[in-house]
Amino acid sequence: MPALWIAHVTVTDEEAYGRYAALAGPAIAAHGGSFIARGARYVQLEGKERPRNVVARFESVEDAVDCYNSAAYQEALSHARDASERELVVVEITE
Repeated sequence: MPALWIAHVTVTDEEAYGRYAALAGPAIAAHGGSFIARGARYVQLEGKERPRNVVARFESVEDAVDCYNSAAYQEALSHARDASERELVVVEITE
């Protein structure tokens, strides 16, 4: 079943986060992920506000988790760790 990778992010270092974004996109694409939303308009209704929200679609939860654990994505993530506060969840789509 397909899955969504949903990240809520507050960027604290634009330059370093830019390095993350440049590497993360290709890593996600290499695992079959495609972006549905990236930094677009949003309305915060509940919970902690994070001004950057990203949604990517994968063919399965396993593909999304494999992407996260891949060397390419972990390299990208090394630039985001000290440059952002973030939450990331992968949710299976139950169509």
